[in-house]
Amino acid sequence: MNGFTILRSVQHYVGKIRTMRNEIRTRRFMNELPQSIRKDIGWPDNYEGRHGRGH
Repeated sequence: MNGFTILRSVQHYVGKIRTMRNEIRTRRFMNELPQSIRKDIGWPDNYEGRHGRGH
């Protein structure tokens, strides 16, 4: 394994961690909104559906 491959692997891993943290932060923010607003924008139905399709 050369240095470039290792660097790409680390970048990929860091990117996944960043995505997970952003999703957690988004869920936390959205869940703090009043129920009526969450219902109007379709939360969590749209979000959960996205994950249910394997994305």
